[in-house]
Amino acid sequence: MLRWRRIARPRRQQRPDNHAKNDTETPMPPLDRRQLLHALAAAPLALALPGRARAQAASWPSGPLRWIVAYPAGGGTDALARILGAALSRELGQPVVIDNRPGAATNIGADAAAKAPPDGMTLFSADNGTLVFNPALFARLPYDPAKDFRPVGLMARFPLALAVKQDSTLRSAAELVEAARRAPGRIDYGSPGIGSPHHLTMARLARETGIELNHIPYRGLAPAMNDLVAGRFEAAILDIPSGGAYLREGRGARPLAVCDATRHPSMPEVPTIAEALGLPNFQAAAWQGLVVPTRTPDAVVARLSAMLGAALADAGVRERLGGTGIEPLPGGPAEFEALLQAERDVWVPLIRDLGITLE
Repeated sequence: MLRWRRIARPRRQQRPDNHAKNDTETPMPPLDRRQLLHALAAAPLALALPGRARAQAASWPSGPLRWIVAYPAGGGTDALARILGAALSRELGQPVVIDNRPGAATNIGADAAAKAPPDGMTLFSADNGTLVFNPALFARLPYDPAKDFRPVGLMARFPLALAVKQDSTLRSAAELVEAARRAPGRIDYGSPGIGSPHHLTMARLARETGIELNHIPYRGLAPAMNDLVAGRFEAAILDIPSGGAYLREGRGARPLAVCDATRHPSMPEVPTIAEALGLPNFQAAAWQGLVVPTRTPDAVVARLSAMLGAALADAGVRERLGGTGIEPLPGGPAEFEALLQAERDVWVPLIRDLGITLE
């Protein structure tokens, strides 16, 4: 069970960009077999289309493409779109213009993308908030994530870690859980906001370990990070791209566990949640995928998917993403759909069972 204590002025909660850009360079892993196979396998999709469809794809795009980002400029989501947009622009010979539409927990940007003409000229960075969390958090949405968007391909993931303030007496995830059991509701944790991946991951961890924590939602990642470093609350879930420098260099936060199946290469000494707490199925991350309006032609989607896969396999793109701490996440429409279903199976029941809402 979780109790929430707000410290911001009461008004409609808006999800900030939870993927803040980090200037600390993180070495990228070499291109693996799965990534290479996606890049090589995506191209034949377009060749398998009928002649008319191939001609339609060949004439696309007819001008500059618009790439909608539902977060402000300067964050990790914006950086990802600009890096991949530049790669697509070089291949297409057309500009890719980033259109930042922040606000309302990504609903403003999502609504604009859903209502755009389905001609392949509008792209949208969709995350697990837009496609998975929001349908459970909001009673009504201006768009239908299951019907209004067509997956093009996965793009990137932002791994998460359980952390405590630097001077915390808690030295492990197990000690945090034990302390919370001794004093239910007395340990505070902060997050960038209600419904953020950081909040929901901690809510899931509390539920699966049977503990009660006190949630302090902030209006963005930066103020939450500042207060963790200042020691104003005990714990947090941090995304490694934005919090990596603090975690690795001991500058105000200390990692207890990573929320992945394997240890993170930048912090190999930090165990996984599965190792630390015996929760073998506990994995969580923020992620991004590329979508287009649902009636976008098959030929255009196939060509765009192939180009996106090639961009993610490009060494220069991977190096630039590595400088932000963002991990490439290759995968075509089928992999995107499979991830969506798996994520919905985990997070939608959790959100509804805990009664978490954004209205």
